[in-house]
Amino acid sequence: MSALPVVPRLILALVSSLLLSPVAFAQSAQPVQGQGATFPSKVYDTWARAFEKAGGQAVGYKGTGSGDGIKQITARKVDFGGTDAPLPAAELARQHLVQIPMLVGGVVPVVNVPGLAVPLQLDGELLADIFQGRVKAWNDGRVAALNPGVGLPGLAIKRIVRAEKSGTSDGFSRYLAGASASFKAEVGASQAPAWPGEPLKAEGNDGMVQTLRVTPGAIAYVSYDRVLRDKLASVKLRNAAGRFVLPTEAGFRAAILESDMNRQGDDLATLLDRAGNEAWPITLTSFVLVDAEPATAAKALGALKFLYWCFMHGDDLTRGTGFAPLPVSVQSRLAARFTLVRPKDGQLPAYQLF
Repeated sequence: MSALPVVPRLILALVSSLLLSPVAFAQSAQPVQGQGATFPSKVYDTWARAFEKAGGQAVGYKGTGSGDGIKQITARKVDFGGTDAPLPAAELARQHLVQIPMLVGGVVPVVNVPGLAVPLQLDGELLADIFQGRVKAWNDGRVAALNPGVGLPGLAIKRIVRAEKSGTSDGFSRYLAGASASFKAEVGASQAPAWPGEPLKAEGNDGMVQTLRVTPGAIAYVSYDRVLRDKLASVKLRNAAGRFVLPTEAGFRAAILESDMNRQGDDLATLLDRAGNEAWPITLTSFVLVDAEPATAAKALGALKFLYWCFMHGDDLTRGTGFAPLPVSVQSRLAARFTLVRPKDGQLPAYQLF
């Protein structure tokens, strides 16, 4: 598989400088505050520390779920909101927001099945039936058929789902709806799916991990970086190429390469169930939202400096985090995306000068 090429950062900086005639502002001592999606929250924390070490101002990010991230930035209570469920163009225009893709990662089904010696193999249709509550025990015949020779316990399956509106749930349920006609008809895809029965509920990716650990027989869905950090038992999923694969950063890059995100630079293009031998079936893009019309350039400066700095250092910052950087075809358009922020005082924040 060919590697994703690296954007020539100097060229992008020059392009941005040509697009803007910025007025420099003194850096505010007020910390930058972000809130929303828990999917990338640990990465944003890592980036914030690196930004501060490089001389930037303090940045805090609170993982509360994509639904809350959209709510908080719409109310202008934070400097940027995180979401894994992107807003359509009409909603962005209505709320006067700019949406910026930041990174790509994977949603991973994880299990707590005592005695399981090898990764469990599942396909999308069976996973959908499990989360509909139709498959009750781990030694069910359909599970056994995909796992020949594996000793499966007669342990009840306990589903764990997100308690709050979640972009992770949105992406996961969109994948299940695409794999199963019955799931699409009976549950559908949303940030807060109407899960049948009485599944266990947990707040955020970290709450899912905590509940999984104390619940034998459980299955949950979390971001891949939590799988690495917490040494969780990921399932192998059958991908569009018919291969059972484990989640990897290479698998996320493979999904990107086989998508219109890479071919056309469309950051809203789906990365779910893409072709490619290594492609991870539940790959998602994570976004941030910022105010398109802040009262002053000074008010927007802190968040834009942080986000632009992350963009300019994205490949190095993302490596080894459990996420993948954006493809060149998307990155090359982001300089113009930043210029959509037009403060009401007529000044332009000099974010690219940091």
